[in-house]
Amino acid sequence: MSYGIQLPVQSQSTLYTEPWEAAAGPDDLVAIARAADRAGFSYVACCDHVAIPRRLAPAMSTVWYDPVATLAYLAAATGHVRLLSHVAVVGLRHPLLTAKQYATLDHLSGGRLILGVGAGHVEEEFSALGVDFQHRGAVLDETIDALRAALGPDEFPEHHGKLYDFEGLGQRPRPAQEHVPVWVGGSSPAAVRRAALKGDGWLPQGDPRDRLPEQIARIRRLREEAGIQGPFVIGAIAEPLYVGTPAWDVGRRALTGPPDALAESLRAYHAMGVDQIQVRFRSRGRGELIDQIAAFGADIAPHL
Repeated sequence: MSYGIQLPVQSQSTLYTEPWEAAAGPDDLVAIARAADRAGFSYVACCDHVAIPRRLAPAMSTVWYDPVATLAYLAAATGHVRLLSHVAVVGLRHPLLTAKQYATLDHLSGGRLILGVGAGHVEEEFSALGVDFQHRGAVLDETIDALRAALGPDEFPEHHGKLYDFEGLGQRPRPAQEHVPVWVGGSSPAAVRRAALKGDGWLPQGDPRDRLPEQIARIRRLREEAGIQGPFVIGAIAEPLYVGTPAWDVGRRALTGPPDALAESLRAYHAMGVDQIQVRFRSRGRGELIDQIAAFGADIAPHL
């Protein structure tokens, strides 16, 4: 079972942001990404929002780094860790524009992109950009199809759909990967179905442990019924973690304790059928977070 991390600093929703992140910046992001790279993390992830309406700003904040710019910046500072958009709201942009950005990122990073996509949930973003919010699921469905073509091997990709129609338009550089993996985010019935039928993986949105087996079984059933074969990556977002015994209040939901106990708890995800877990550590500063990342890589990961 592999493991990745949603980076701090780059998104600062009150649901998960630590107080120290408010004053953090690019140097902190680089140091943390490099720590994850050294610790064997499979990926570092960055979120996507274009603009946050005033009504949601108190909870979501307006700090949302652009994923393409951020992941490209971190690609140059790391050597092995993969670069995941978790998730890009690709329906907000024309697929040729999205393909140009992410193909370039994959090319520059030597093939480290994982394109995580989702439908989005902020209506004002869609309205401001002239995109249909009510039918965003259908928009995403076709956008994934168009991106499959535009991120494929052909210099002149071709797609003919209800919303997008293009051919005879060349785009280089091409992605370094022959096949850019597309992981679909979301836990609604429509999102799970989309992941099963159109994705190479599933990124759940906060499903608790007791709900995951049912969701995983549905994905497998949908793929089997559709005759879809090939690798498919099941993800999960673990509870907040703190390796060791914290000397401060990390919250009642956080998993704490010695590495062997944490590893045993996390192995339960693998028993459900999970292939990769996304972890997030409680911390009071960059140094403590980097120490947590290192401890996880050295003392927990080998037992997963």
